[in-house]
Amino acid sequence: MTTASTPSPTTPSGQLLGQTVVVIGGSSGIGLETARQARAAGAGVIVTGRDPARLKRAGLELDALSTAVFDATDPAALGDFLEGLPNPIDHIMVAAGAAYYVPLAEMELGRARRAFDEHLWLPLQVARGVVHKVRAGGTLVFITGTGANHSGIGLSIMSTLAAGLHALTANLAVEVAPVRVNLIAAGFVDTPLSAELLGDEIEERREQLRATLPIRRVVGAEDVAALALHLMTNTALTGAAYDVDGGQQLLRG
Repeated sequence: MTTASTPSPTTPSGQLLGQTVVVIGGSSGIGLETARQARAAGAGVIVTGRDPARLKRAGLELDALSTAVFDATDPAALGDFLEGLPNPIDHIMVAAGAAYYVPLAEMELGRARRAFDEHLWLPLQVARGVVHKVRAGGTLVFITGTGANHSGIGLSIMSTLAAGLHALTANLAVEVAPVRVNLIAAGFVDTPLSAELLGDEIEERREQLRATLPIRRVVGAEDVAALALHLMTNTALTGAAYDVDGGQQLLRG
């Protein structure tokens, strides 16, 4: 569900004409919306996900070049997928993974390890496994949260991973050039995953954000996707992180 009161900017039709965009974690939320906007801009898309039924629906909607069902944190499955990608591809976005905010005393080590796998090892493995297939000037786009700028109870894992992805992005941009590498740091985004995590509290959260954010609306998946496509099409951008949070960080004391 989107709560935007005004349309978000999207990439004009044709800017990705003839290009191939791969979205790991592209069956819902930000990943699916990025794939939609890439298709609207003329690209062919390849999408992955863990849920076969959801991925099938996404593939049909997108008229995808192909889809692949696997757990992106499984190194063997990920390696097989990356090896089987066409050569060359133009852009690859890693949108898989869920946030894990939990106080230290309540932390489940298995879930914590999975968070590291999803948010740090996965981007690193993708870069290592696919960079030889990405054309010069193409992009790797990663997603994290705005937690690298904050500290507090329950933020230990996600803020650490966000900070790590900032460093990884900057270093990869040098190491894999002329392939470009960029990071999107998102605040609260109104997606099905957010609704699932917050349950009955989701509408209260939306109302709070509408009332307090400088943009006076909730950030949606389409806002993040528009930024992702801008990073793909603006060839001057590499090695940096770009916040999309509606000004939420400006309100923190």
